[in-house]
Amino acid sequence: MGKGQITKEKLDRWIKDYRWMINTVEQLQMEFGYKGTKIAQYGIEATLPKASGQTSDVVFTEVIRRNKHLKRINEYIFKIQEVQKRVDKVTEPREVEVLYWLLEGKSMRWIGRHMGLSHTHVKNIKDCIIETMIK
Repeated sequence: MGKGQITKEKLDRWIKDYRWMINTVEQLQMEFGYKGTKIAQYGIEATLPKASGQTSDVVFTEVIRRNKHLKRINEYIFKIQEVQKRVDKVTEPREVEVLYWLLEGKSMRWIGRHMGLSHTHVKNIKDCIIETMIK
């Protein structure tokens, strides 16, 4: 599930992917409700026969596809939580601002323009953030 030793490279990738992972998890929770399942309990749908479980059954195949997707979502949740656990380690005001915008999905060029810095300076700040968060 992405567990094990968390390296600078992994953490850097997770920060870059943070915004779309959050959006994906949010969308799935809205679609399926917070529990992660969507099962008809009332009305005509509740009385309809359930999938027989044969591999040629299209409904069963769809259940398998969705289950794989849910496993991927759980990996996203793990990565998001690992980033969130480390956010408070960053205390320098400039680093906090850069991290905030990175987690919002902004590019280093955008952050540089916003903060009046070069994108290479923002990259150096990001490297310091990663170093601080990995400790």
